[in-house]
Amino acid sequence: MKTSNVIREIKSRFPNEPEYYQAIEEVLESIEETYNEHPEFEKANLIERLIIPDKIISFRVTWVDDTGQVRTNMGYRVQHNNAIGPYKGGIRFHASVSPGILKFLAFEQTFKNALTTLPLGGGKGGSDFSPREKSDGEIMRFCQAFVEGLWRNIGHNTDVPAGDIGVGGREVAYMFGKYKKLAGEFTGTFTGKGFEFGGSLIRPEATGYGNVYFLCEMLKTQNIKLEGKKCLISGSGNVAQYTCEKLIEFGAIPVSMSDSDGYIYDPNGITIEKLAYLKELKNLYRGRIREYAEEFDCKYVAGSRPWGEKGDIALPSATQNEINGDDARHLVSNGVIAVSEGANMPCTPEAIDLFHEKKILFAPGKAANAGGVSVSGLEMTQNSERYSWTAEQVDEKLKWIMSNIHESCIKYGTEPDGYVNYVKGANIAAFMKVAKAIMAQGIL
Repeated sequence: MKTSNVIREIKSRFPNEPEYYQAIEEVLESIEETYNEHPEFEKANLIERLIIPDKIISFRVTWVDDTGQVRTNMGYRVQHNNAIGPYKGGIRFHASVSPGILKFLAFEQTFKNALTTLPLGGGKGGSDFSPREKSDGEIMRFCQAFVEGLWRNIGHNTDVPAGDIGVGGREVAYMFGKYKKLAGEFTGTFTGKGFEFGGSLIRPEATGYGNVYFLCEMLKTQNIKLEGKKCLISGSGNVAQYTCEKLIEFGAIPVSMSDSDGYIYDPNGITIEKLAYLKELKNLYRGRIREYAEEFDCKYVAGSRPWGEKGDIALPSATQNEINGDDARHLVSNGVIAVSEGANMPCTPEAIDLFHEKKILFAPGKAANAGGVSVSGLEMTQNSERYSWTAEQVDEKLKWIMSNIHESCIKYGTEPDGYVNYVKGANIAAFMKVAKAIMAQGIL
């Protein structure tokens, strides 16, 4: 197998899907040598079988807004691979959603889920519907209509969706309620549910917490403490909020957050009290990040992200490709020592290459942000048991999983000079697990 040949073929078969190509190329470059040590993989055409999704479901979503106008959107579910468990991955509501974006996310999810050590396959879904500036009634009606198009293709042993960008606890609850009515059963088909009806404690916090736990494991390898380090965070949604919360708990100093309009830079640090204000602003009032700057008299920059600011650690937690080569050069020149991805593929290949060249600790999203799906898997276990664990129990299991993921990255990613290429380590560890499962199950 030669990566360039595979990418050329994929581009000709599936045109105009750059994020999908990017995700594939990043993985194949890491695993090419390992793959070629196994001629049985090539004989079974394993690469194409792993790259191309098992199934792509698309459907029209018709709903009625508050004025009585009938509106339509597209709904999708990419069921990528279920070799090690039922399809598992979030649902994204955002204007940018397209089949290519979801194929990239589902591909990444397959590898991320394999790293968790839990029996979970990979999938992703969503719609080009934007919840921004929509009423609760409009969001409820849209979620219900979305599930009407999807429900026959999901189930607790088939495909278990969760939240993602634009889909939080409110949206999951609306979708779960509609699924329950249509399917006539109460099962753990969605994760990220409210605790009152089958959700897990610390599920909302899990992606952000897990990111910080992984970051601490990386820093520990260099005998570096997180305490006192200035941290640049992008985003202000669920992942960013709980990344910020855990950083504060561990004595770090978060100094930035952002949304689609711009970013704030608070050199005095975001405290737990300031974070509480931000959570209320974003979660309850759907406000904008600039209101934080107005409230606490700090810097606000419209139309940009915080990567030109001074910081020790960067935690991109917003969306894909938000750190490009120029951003990476700013971070390096400003002395950043570690980058840990809270979002899915937020760094471009050029940025990642620079971090590796400069021997900066770099945690790819498939490893560092696996905490969310890990606790989703734990939620599924609790649903199967008809039992709820304490927050402390879930948190301990999350720490254990993130530590195990880190160990796998060390095992497969340590270079001859001792530098750990976490991208390579994560990709090889996940690939070998999925590849062996596919091979064992025959030609399907």
